[in-house]
Amino acid sequence: MQDLYGLPITCDSDTTRQGIDDFVHGFISFQPKAANILKTAKADPGNGLANAYAAILYMLLEAPAAPKLAQPFLDNAERATGLTPREAGAVEAARLFVTGKIPKLIELCEATVSAYPRDMVMLKLGQYHTFNIGDFPAMLRVAQKAQPGAADIAYAHGMLAFGFEECHLLDHAEQAARHALDLDPSEPWAHHALAHIYLTRGQVTEGTEFLESVAHHWADLNSFMHSHNWWHLALFYISAGRNDDLLAAYDTHVWGLSKDYSQDQIGAVSLLARMEFAGVNVGDRWQDVADHIAKRGADTTSPFLTLQYLYALGRTKRGEAETLLKAIEARAEDKTQHDVETWRDVALWAAHGIAAHAAGDYDDTIRFLGKALPRLAEAGGSHAQRDLFDQIHLDALIKSGRSAQAQQVLEMRRTFDPDGVPLNRMLAQVYDASGLPAQAEEARGRIASSD
Repeated sequence: MQDLYGLPITCDSDTTRQGIDDFVHGFISFQPKAANILKTAKADPGNGLANAYAAILYMLLEAPAAPKLAQPFLDNAERATGLTPREAGAVEAARLFVTGKIPKLIELCEATVSAYPRDMVMLKLGQYHTFNIGDFPAMLRVAQKAQPGAADIAYAHGMLAFGFEECHLLDHAEQAARHALDLDPSEPWAHHALAHIYLTRGQVTEGTEFLESVAHHWADLNSFMHSHNWWHLALFYISAGRNDDLLAAYDTHVWGLSKDYSQDQIGAVSLLARMEFAGVNVGDRWQDVADHIAKRGADTTSPFLTLQYLYALGRTKRGEAETLLKAIEARAEDKTQHDVETWRDVALWAAHGIAAHAAGDYDDTIRFLGKALPRLAEAGGSHAQRDLFDQIHLDALIKSGRSAQAQQVLEMRRTFDPDGVPLNRMLAQVYDASGLPAQAEEARGRIASSD
């Protein structure tokens, strides 16, 4: 048999083949049908590929419980016989994922895509892990290895677009994203890449119009892609001062789809924080998010995720914040982990900066976050997502009265958000504090012209 992209699979059941196809396509298109692989693997424990994919799916929960949930499927996959070399590679990928051998897993993903450019699972998995360690050239490299063998697959071009975008090669990124949409106008990762491009170029109006025009495609996607693309649209609403639309987007599309999932939680944290920095009253919305994050306990699965969990717990004065901070300190000393340097040299400083911000100690916020920001990409997340930490730092500069430093940051930010309503409001405040009334009036004029 073959999978939907023509790759041979060791399988004698149409039902199992369909489950494998559901995972492959669901994984790269962000459709809930990817979860069908769990039922498939349970029904066919002798199928190595299906069980490897089930183990990988559980690891994508991004939670401390994930390895234990994945292990039975990994055990089945490792007992399977008669696998093709590519399928054996998928089993090995699952083992490396479960055991935390991420650098070796990245090498395996890249080698597999080189040999089998239509293996979209290994391409997506490779990009996922290179993204999480901030190796954006590797993200691009693994996507390029799928070309031209996967030239007819829209999702391969969407992944290529995001690799280009994270390397700041925006023209190439737009070309790849547009080509993906020529092949499939509903491709959500291409929509996502274009959201990043519009944001980076400061094209708020164009980005808003584009995302609003394609938002109907996200309705039936999994909670991450649905909420995350709406999160991007919400960033444009913040810039434009469209606060009613912003709150509606948060309540309807960003929070509430899958409250226990890591990515949904950090999307809510990030958006609530940005709304508050922009002067928007978010009411009691923090409490529900923090309640769900508190259930995670001392979750240090990912530095990028953990830092945002900490922000929510600190913002709501939860006692769990101190527990999580201690867990971060311990994780920074765990030399058995491949990413110990990231935790020790980046995440630990950022965590103390976040804790200081929650305590209203803005001098320590500036001091600790200032150490982390230059290397924060190593902790994961896109530059658009990591901007949250820049905004925390900026908030501390303003609240501590460091107007000269804040002015420099804000004017640099205005290069990609020239008419942003909250940004120019902050600039007016900073220029007033700096004794520059003419510049303050110019900033206020930009707000008025955007109304």
